[in-house]
Order: sequence, then C-alpha cells, then structure tokens
Amino acid sequence: MVLKVYVSGMSGNKEVKKRQQRVLMILDSKCIQYDTVDITEPGKESEKELMQSKSTSNGGTVSDPEPRHPLPPQIFNDQEYCGDYDAFDMANEIDTLEVFLKLAPADTTAVSSAQIELKQQENGEAKEGGEKAATEEEKAPAEGEAEADKEKAETNNDEDGEQTNEEKEKTENADEDTEKKEDGSEEKQLTATTTTTTEATTAMLSGDSPSDSASAQLLDRERAAAAQ
Repeated sequence: MVLKVYVSGMSGNKEVKKRQQRVLMILDSKCIQYDTVDITEPGKESEKELMQSKSTSNGGTVSDPEPRHPLPPQIFNDQEYCGDYDAFDMANEIDTLEVFLKLAPADTTAVSSAQIELKQQENGEAKEGGEKAATEEEKAPAEGEAEADKEKAETNNDEDGEQTNEEKEKTENADEDTEKKEDGSEEKQLTATTTTTTEATTAMLSGDSPSDSASAQLLDRERAAAAQ
C-alpha cells in the first residue's frame, strides 16, 4: 500500500500552498513514507481526474469555501480515499493519524470517549493528591515551628526560674551577712562596755576615782596617737 498526497504546484491560492506544506512536513516529521502527486504536471491528467472523482471532501478554504472541484491537498492510500486537509489536521491533533491514513487498524489505535473521561478523572485525582500533599508539606513546617516556639518558651521559663533562684540565694546571703555584721557590732559594743566596767571597778578598788581613771586612759590614748 502506497500513501499518496495530491498537491498542486501551480496553485495561486496561498492557503492551499500552506496546507500542502504542512501536510508534507508532518508526514516527514513522523517518518511516514508517501508519494507526492502534482496534478498540474503534464501527463497527470488521469491522476487529477481520479482525485477529483473520489474525493468526498472539497477542501474548501477561506477564499474559496465552495470550490467547483475538490482542492488539494487530498490524501489517498493507493486507490482508497483518506480525507482532505481538515480531516488530516484533526487526526493529527487527536493522535489518530495512522488510523486516518489507513496504516493501522482502527480498533487498536482509536481512543474511545470512555477512555478519555477515565484519563481526565485520573489526572484530576492526581492533581488533588498533589495539592493535598503540598498542603500537608506546608502544614508540617508550621507545626514544627510551633513546637520549636513552645520548647523555646519552656527553656526561657527554666532560665527565668534559675535566675530567680539565684537572686533569692543572693538576697538570703546578703541578709545573713547583715545579721552577722549586726551581731559583730553588738558583740564589740558589749565587749567595750564590759571592759569599761571592769576598768572602773579596778579603779575604785585601787582607790582611784572614775574621773582620774578616765583621764589616765585619755592621756594614754593621746600618747599612743602621738607615737604613731
């Protein structure tokens, strides 16, 4: 079986020329073998009549929507008609080109509407699953940050508690030092009073008056200060 593409090398219709180029380009890109038949060449009158008689689609364009004869490009598989440019382009878009060109059985390559709907549903479920996973991924860092903030707050509370205990210990130590100083002062005052009383008693026993003893003590202190 030989695939044939009927074209017109002398057509003045720009849209026809673009269509012919596109058909040949797509077939080349898919490595599909074909023969090009130029119906304007000398000796191709029979091929031209065959194309016009068997083409069921007229291949109308914008500038010529209802031509008298079918316009190229027209595609045949040997003597069996495949279709015009519009049918070729549609088959290429929905990926059924080999079926359109009658190069493969229709039941092995055609895509049913049920299969299309099933594929769309699968794509929709996959998209929802991706969005859900993305939401969980976004939620996980937020929970991690919340736990980190909680741990940080607990650590700060522990540190504040330790600082409070240290300050309390310092205050207690300061109070103890103050009490010790006051006790020392009281002991010194008591010792001084006891010493004075003892000296006064000794002076009385020795026959000296308290005033004389006090004067003697003052004189001794002045001498000691002068000696220093």
